[in-house]
Parts: sequence; structure tokens; C-alpha cells
Amino acid sequence: MTFKPAHLLVVLLATALPAMAQNLAVVNGKAIPSARVDAMVKQLATQGQQDTPQLRAMVKQELINREVLMQEAEKSGVASNPEVKNQLEIARQSLLIRALMIDYVKKNPVSDAEIQAEYDKAKAQAGDKEYHAYHILVEKEDDAKAIISKLKAGAKFEELAKQSKDTGSASKGGDLDWATPATFVPPFSQAMVALQKGQFTETPVKTEFGYHVIKLDDIRAAKFPALEEVKPQIIDGLQQQKVQAYQQALVKKAKIQ
Repeated sequence: MTFKPAHLLVVLLATALPAMAQNLAVVNGKAIPSARVDAMVKQLATQGQQDTPQLRAMVKQELINREVLMQEAEKSGVASNPEVKNQLEIARQSLLIRALMIDYVKKNPVSDAEIQAEYDKAKAQAGDKEYHAYHILVEKEDDAKAIISKLKAGAKFEELAKQSKDTGSASKGGDLDWATPATFVPPFSQAMVALQKGQFTETPVKTEFGYHVIKLDDIRAAKFPALEEVKPQIIDGLQQQKVQAYQQALVKKAKIQ
């Protein structure tokens, strides 16, 4: 079969158009796939950018600029630099590891039962009461004892709190606001919950931060957030736990010499 020139042109165009449609541009004979635009736009979307014709035009120009610079970099020989090679390998590892973890999370999603169990656990740890406490933190036990003696003699807690090492609460008279016992380190919370309203600790409470004198102002029923309010944070935390366990399991079974 023979083709007339006009027919031959039609056939050539029909063959070339699909290939051209797959390319964003051709720079010095090297094609840039159109799919690369979609990939970059998707990446930018995670940073809050909206997919618009203007954004795609900017991405197209950026990809062309990158291709021009990449070709020049290859011609200049910088890719053979040992430091550049190491950085490329680190970047490659990071990208692949991230893709592996995303794939693992996708294949091992957090279940509703796991979310509920984690929520119930957090709620139980928080307790059903909140405490409004004040404290004065000092370096030495003798200093804490001296403060307690002054309080027993009628000194105002808020005035003595000005010497507290906890600068965040010192300016507020030692006020720690409302919090659950789980918010504090165990020695502090144990001493706090043992107090009655209006009482202060008559012996210094030692923690990793120093010596505390604690005063309890009031107690109320705890206001724990609803599951739907904290569900995203719970999912994120459980996903991180799964990924860490997966990583540890892989390292454990790997043959490392």
C-alpha cells in the first residue's frame, strides 16, 4: 500500500500527537513528562497551594528551568563529586524510606477499635478530677522548709511564690491553673491529690526539678474532650507507634555485622 503525501502527514501527526501530549516540553532533545507537573502540584497541595492554571504555568516553567540546570550540571561533571554523590544517596534513601512508611501505613490502617482503646486509656490516665494548684519551686530542701514555716506563720503564698524557680508561675503567685494529676510528675501529683482544699504541703515535695511547696485551691470534675475532637491526634500517634514497631522489627531481623 502506498500513501499520498497528505495521507502520510496525517498518519505521522496521529502517531506523534499522543507522545507529545505525554510531554510537558522537550529541552535540548530531552522530554519532560507531563506527569511531573501533576506530581509537583500534588506536593504543593500538601503545603496549602491550590491547583490553578496559574500554579500549573509556574510549575511548568520551574520544571523547564530545572531541566536546563540539570543538563548543565551533568555536563559540568558535578554529579561525579563524592560529596554530591553522598548527598544524592541520602536524598534517595529518605525518599524511598518515606514512600515505604506511607505504603505500610496505608496497608496497615489504624482500626476504630484501636482508636477507642487508646482514647479510653488516655481518659483513664487523666482521671475524673481536675485540680487547681499553686506551687513554689526552690533548689534546696532547707529553702522549702523555710517557706513552709513562713506560711504557717501567716505569710501569703502568692508573695512567697515570687522567689519560685518556675518563672512561668512565679509571676502569677504560683498558679498552675486547672490540670489533671497526669499532667504532673508522680511525686508532685501524689502530694497534690492528698491535700484538702486550701491546704499546703507541710513537708517539701522533691521532684527532678527541685523542691516544691504545693497549695491546693480547688477540685472539680474533669472536662475530657470528646473522641471526635482528639481522633486525628490519636490516629497520628497510633500510626507513629506502628511505624516504629515495623522499623524495629526490620532492624531486629536484619543481619548486621
